[in-house]
Amino acid sequence: MAKKMDEIGGSILDRVPATALTLTLTRSAIRMQHSRLWRIEKENPVEDLVIALNGRGEYLVGDERFALEPGEAMLLRRGEAFTGWNEGAGLYTGLAQHFTLGIYGDADLIAQMDLRRKVRLSRWDELAPLVRSYRESAPPNSVTLMQHHLFMVFLIAFVDDAFLGWRQGGSVPIDGAAAIDLAVMKAAAQISTAPLDPEVAALAVEQAPYNDDYFHRAFRDRLGRTPRQYQEYCRMERAMSLLERGMSPSQVAGEIGYSDPYYFSRAFKRQMGISPRGHQQRVKRAQDGQVMGMDEADQARALGQG
Repeated sequence: MAKKMDEIGGSILDRVPATALTLTLTRSAIRMQHSRLWRIEKENPVEDLVIALNGRGEYLVGDERFALEPGEAMLLRRGEAFTGWNEGAGLYTGLAQHFTLGIYGDADLIAQMDLRRKVRLSRWDELAPLVRSYRESAPPNSVTLMQHHLFMVFLIAFVDDAFLGWRQGGSVPIDGAAAIDLAVMKAAAQISTAPLDPEVAALAVEQAPYNDDYFHRAFRDRLGRTPRQYQEYCRMERAMSLLERGMSPSQVAGEIGYSDPYYFSRAFKRQMGISPRGHQQRVKRAQDGQVMGMDEADQARALGQG
C-alpha cells in the first residue's frame, strides 16, 4: 500500500500560496540541438533547468560529472561554473530554461532547498509531449504567458523528484515578516507531504528557527490551525482522496491509522464538514452531472478561516 500512498501524497510546493511565488523566465527557451562539435563552458547568473529529449549530454559541474539522457532533468544553480559537451555520434537535443523563483518578495526559493542535481522525471510519460511542445512553440526572442504556466509544471515535477529537504536559513539571510512566512510555509509543506507520520508536526516545529510557542502562534495566525491540527486536516485530505478512489470508510480508516472506523468518521466530519459516506455520495452526484465541491464560504470554514 506504500506505493498508493506515495501516489496521492502532494507536491512539496502544494501548500505554497500562489500569490507568494514569483516565477521569472529570464530569457527565451534554449532549444538544444547539439552535435559532437558542441562544447560550452560558462556560468549563469540565474537558475537553469535542463531537460533531455534525445541523445546524451555530458556535464562537468565542479568536480562532478553527469550524463543527461532522455527523460532526465538537471538543475544548474546560479553562479555555478559548468562545462557541457556531446560525445555521441547523434544529436543531443532537449530544452534549457533560465529562470528565477522568488517567494515572499525577494527571497530565493530554490536557494532554500537541498535538491538532487539530476533526476529521472517520474512523470515523464505525461511530461514528454508537453516538453516537446514547449520547445517547438517557444518564440526565439521572447517569453509567453503559456510558457510561464507550462514551465511551472516542469519545475514542480523536477522539485518533487529532486527534493531532499529544506536548508536551514537558505543561502541568503531573510529577515522580518518574510522570514516567518517562509518558515511557516516550510513547516506546512513538511507536514502535508507526510501527514501519517505521528512525529511530523513536532519535528516541523522543532526544525523552525524560532521559539516553539512563538512559532505555534505564527503558524496558527497564518493557516488557522496549529501544526498538529493542520496535520490532522492533511490526514483527512488523504482520506478524502482514498474515498474518491472507491475505498470504504472502514478501509480508509485503517489506511490512515484509525483503529476505530466510527471515530474516524467523526473526525472526518469534524474536519471536512461532511461524513465519509456523504463525501462519496457527493462524488457520485458529480459523476452524474451534479455540482460537487465547496463554495468559497464552505472552503473558508473547512480551512478554519471563516
